[in-house]
Amino acid sequence: MARLSHLLAGGLAVAWLFGLAGTAPACPFCTMQGTTLTQDLEQASMVLFGQLTDAALDPNATEFSSGTTKLEIDSVIKDHAFRKGQKTVTLPRYLPPEKGYKYLVFCDIFKEKLDPYRGVAIKADSAIAKYLQGALKIKDQPTPLRLRYFFDYLADDDLEISNDAYKEFGNADYKEFRLLGPTLPDKTIAGWLQDTKTPAFRFGLYASMLAHASKDHKAHAALLRSLVEDPDKRPASGLDGVLASYVLLAPKEGWDYLKDVMTNPKEEFLVRYSALKAVRFFVDLRPDVIARKPLIDTVCAQIHQADIADLGIEDLRKWKCWDRADEVLGLQGTPAFKKLPIIRRAVLRFALSCPKDIAVQYVKEQRSKDPQAVADAEELLQLETGAK
Repeated sequence: MARLSHLLAGGLAVAWLFGLAGTAPACPFCTMQGTTLTQDLEQASMVLFGQLTDAALDPNATEFSSGTTKLEIDSVIKDHAFRKGQKTVTLPRYLPPEKGYKYLVFCDIFKEKLDPYRGVAIKADSAIAKYLQGALKIKDQPTPLRLRYFFDYLADDDLEISNDAYKEFGNADYKEFRLLGPTLPDKTIAGWLQDTKTPAFRFGLYASMLAHASKDHKAHAALLRSLVEDPDKRPASGLDGVLASYVLLAPKEGWDYLKDVMTNPKEEFLVRYSALKAVRFFVDLRPDVIARKPLIDTVCAQIHQADIADLGIEDLRKWKCWDRADEVLGLQGTPAFKKLPIIRRAVLRFALSCPKDIAVQYVKEQRSKDPQAVADAEELLQLETGAK
């Protein structure tokens, strides 16, 4: 259960269990992806920001939301001819206002009728109207230029704005984010990493930003290492981004540290798992930093740790490390293999994918011992292949 809670806290989705994680390009160290406010704006017919007033229930209604509410418009984010320049519109919903808040209202126009399908309560002094109007102006710009706009809002006091800006980075492909890095102010980013008010889930992104923006690799490498080593500073999430960024800033020193963390069974599971995710980053996205062989060697060393072995075996399979078949299949003689079904399943999945004779023979033996287990594993692998 301890491992499961760590994995869920780290954002491991059910899709991973079927080998489907990572099929879409996205920020490797962000924990928040999904539809952004800018994308919502593009879908809506009209978006308005203002104060709700005169909310009235329909006395004959059977639903609580039936009624009307007036919206006194402060800002028009996206206009539509339906509004006809009016400063107030009547929403066909009962939406009692909340003191101290204004509302961002997304509307469709259907058969000449207003359909407000989403409303977001925003602090009355929020700059969200300015933020969204600016976002609309640059929506067709290249991604690095768009991200530079959203960077300036990452530390906004309004969480609706700052989280949306963070989500823009979460949706961005690493290759595009990498182009942005050198243009960012490294002192600002380092300040965010040292600020105790910075949410832990942002550390991965901010560390990655610092690695790409840094004008002082030595000082910033020391900062990132201090975040990992100090229990009071170590982020609960985003640790993979901190570790990978340490390596980017100080390749030899950082890799030696990462390797030691990953292969030390006495380290907390979350720390070792974060180190494994950092290795994935270098294998999949930055093969120019650390040679592939030492990366794979370290994963192979880690598969002898019972609580994390299956994760490394899955990576070796996805990376088609068939030359490591002897090491993976050699696990069948260990106590962990005999005790833990999850390791046996991972080894079987590797063997089903591997073309080497030793793997073919292993599958043949397992098909004789437990044909249903083999059939189930084959079905899941087919689903994974189909999904890609």
